[in-house]
Amino acid sequence: MPSELHKPNIVITDASCFILLDKIEALDLLKDLYSTVLTTPEIAVEFKKRLPDWVQVIAVANRERLYDYADNVDIGEASAIALAFEVDNPTLILDDMKGRKLADQLNLRYTGTIGLLVRARQINVITKLEPYFTKIKSTNFRYPSALLQQLLDQFDK
Repeated sequence: MPSELHKPNIVITDASCFILLDKIEALDLLKDLYSTVLTTPEIAVEFKKRLPDWVQVIAVANRERLYDYADNVDIGEASAIALAFEVDNPTLILDDMKGRKLADQLNLRYTGTIGLLVRARQINVITKLEPYFTKIKSTNFRYPSALLQQLLDQFDK
């Protein structure tokens, strides 16, 4: 596990990250990689399970911003993106392309669930990506096979 000095401070995660990490039995990677894990009540509802006690659920204060973003992306992503403006220097975890495009337009830092796994491998929180990618392939989450193979070739030699 990385030392606290090497952990980025704050991550705000969307439901897709929670759902996929839960399906592949890797939810704890979030707390291993980030010192503070945040989400919103909207995302907690989308997850449909009890979140671990180390996840802080925070409502977006600026509801107008939330609803403006919800015109373009789903309410969970809108809430994560809106919360990013109310927290000091967060990283978002977004897997949906519409959410990523909005984050790009707003100059927000983000990664995806696959990016989180790659980071875990890069700093040796996990020793191999292959077991995680194998589990991902058995879920309903779809990522380009070529991308997963490229990452395996790069990090699991």
